[in-house]
Amino acid sequence: MDHFRQISTFVEVVARGSLSAAARAEGIAPAMIGRRLDALESRLGVKLLQRTTRKLALTDEGAAFLEDCQRILAELEEAESAVSERSARASGHLLVSAPAGFGRQHVAPLLPSFLAEHREVSVNLNLSDRLVDVVGEGVDVAIRIASLEDSNLVGVKLADNHRVVVAAPAYLKRHGTPQTLEDLARHNCLAISSAGSQRGWTFREHGKAVTLKVGGNMVCNDGTVLHAWALEGRGLAWRSMWEVGADIEAGRLLPVLEQYAAPGNDIHAVFAQRRHLPLRIRVFVDFLRRAYSQPDYWRNKSAI
Repeated sequence: MDHFRQISTFVEVVARGSLSAAARAEGIAPAMIGRRLDALESRLGVKLLQRTTRKLALTDEGAAFLEDCQRILAELEEAESAVSERSARASGHLLVSAPAGFGRQHVAPLLPSFLAEHREVSVNLNLSDRLVDVVGEGVDVAIRIASLEDSNLVGVKLADNHRVVVAAPAYLKRHGTPQTLEDLARHNCLAISSAGSQRGWTFREHGKAVTLKVGGNMVCNDGTVLHAWALEGRGLAWRSMWEVGADIEAGRLLPVLEQYAAPGNDIHAVFAQRRHLPLRIRVFVDFLRRAYSQPDYWRNKSAI
């Protein structure tokens, strides 16, 4: 307890600029503040502050120690806040944004269970494939399947995301199974389009990422349609495991070219950067993370 009091006193003195100001804030005599600092410096064996009757100045050792102390005290405050929140009940309204396909399959079906656990919370689920402005649109939590580049947002990883090339068994029986990336040129590839242009398929070959423009007679800007076409045996499709895992498990689709699979963009929950996150956001993000971490969740989840 004495060690903690010495550290907090040191931080308070630096913040307020004098021993007397720190003493007034705590309601004790300045001499008591001075004794705590003396004891701290004696215990550490270094001089932290140069003290005169007019001013205080941090030594080099004191400046480095101050950063560590501020971090430790901030983490302690966060830990205490988290413990207090666990004993409280989440309440209020949540505005949640998610990509349309992912949200239909892996957010909407989980909401009834979440709301059964947290009866004082209500949720508005907004499904859209556009990149929403989290701050400007007042979104509490946005689910994103992408690398996070916006430093103004906090991201929490919910799950890994892998992309695979898949095809129906009937298609592979008719056209054969591709063994190399060059073989894709001889197959009907069901590509997704964006803003009128085809998105390439990304693989890893010889340790490097390679993006290929594939060819086929059917292109669509909706991933759900590509998924359906693949199930019908129309061609190869490059899809995320969250979408086709259950089909692979059931044998409706077969993965190919797995040796070339590139790391996918992970699934994140993002929210505006805040020091004290509302409990309703915290419990919702934790709920999703627990659900997605269940063994075989992605392979057993039925498509909607």
